[in-house]
Amino acid sequence: MVKLLTKPVSKKDASADLLKGGQKRVTPEQKTRRPVGLPKTFQSKGLEASFVHYCQLVTPETKATEDLLSSVKRWVDQEIDFMGNADFCEESVEASLFADDHILPISSDELQRVKTPDLPAHLARLCETKLLTPAEEVETFRRMNYLRFKANELRSELNPSDSVESKKVHLANCWTVRRIEALMSAADWYRDRLVKSNMRLVISIVKKFVNAHNGFDDLLSDGIIALMRAVDKFDVGLGFRFSTYATQVVRRNSYRRVMEKQKERQRTTLSVHDAGVDISDEHRAPGMSEARWEALRGRLATMLDRLDRREKLIIRARFSLGGHRNVQTLQKLADRLGVSKERIRQLEKRALDKLKDMADLSPIPEIEV
Repeated sequence: MVKLLTKPVSKKDASADLLKGGQKRVTPEQKTRRPVGLPKTFQSKGLEASFVHYCQLVTPETKATEDLLSSVKRWVDQEIDFMGNADFCEESVEASLFADDHILPISSDELQRVKTPDLPAHLARLCETKLLTPAEEVETFRRMNYLRFKANELRSELNPSDSVESKKVHLANCWTVRRIEALMSAADWYRDRLVKSNMRLVISIVKKFVNAHNGFDDLLSDGIIALMRAVDKFDVGLGFRFSTYATQVVRRNSYRRVMEKQKERQRTTLSVHDAGVDISDEHRAPGMSEARWEALRGRLATMLDRLDRREKLIIRARFSLGGHRNVQTLQKLADRLGVSKERIRQLEKRALDKLKDMADLSPIPEIEV
């Protein structure tokens, strides 16, 4: 049985004595009533009551005129994206999508957590949401997109005029903004449910792309973002399972990430060349002699020793030299040294300029390859 998470009210509480000042105690039932004279959002009385209650929980009333006008203009200018369906305009869709008369299906089954002992603890927490059945998946997508569809419809009821001073128009705008924000909040709940239930899929895909230059955490973060985009763009009306579509999206995204990192390493190598290590002949030659390679390594080590401690650390970390297996980001180095990211960028540029000057003053002698 699906129930809203509201506290039961006894007859004693509902019929309490008058408070000080002669005001009656307001019961939860009275709090969930829609403001008098303002339009309904749903046709079903039960669903409308559930939605009004949800509005009052998640979207507080905006009383300041300036704040309200700012919210009105923002929603008027911001078109809401959704994957439409032909039956969204039919009156019967509410009864089929929200047969339980609740905007969110909050029940013990929905909040059930799934244990995944085969994963590390920090990954197991990401995969606690149970997998959706095909029917649950279709219902979740349809509810998410229908709520966005309703929110987009309500945008036409907003009056963005700066000269509006009518109290009636102010109240109507306030109520419409609250309904739009509540609908979007509920749609985000369904979106999060779809993302969380497919986290195992993302983990199984991105771990295949992990190597010395592409860490699992970075690939996982990108994969989750790709999954969120896939949820927004998936058309459940085509009849395919979402996992089929999401697999292709996450896989392409991971491959693109790996290729971008590879190009970044190539640019890093070119930066080392620009610092004064001229190996243009080596690009044309089929190989490099051991003597030439040792001369380059020795020269670079000598030049690095002339840098100060911070500059040497930054160059080694940024260009994966010495014991640094991976290229470290500016932010990671900033956290390590306790300075800003911009300061790390300045130190890196200063160190590269020093290396280039040193290479110009004492070029590497030609060695037969």
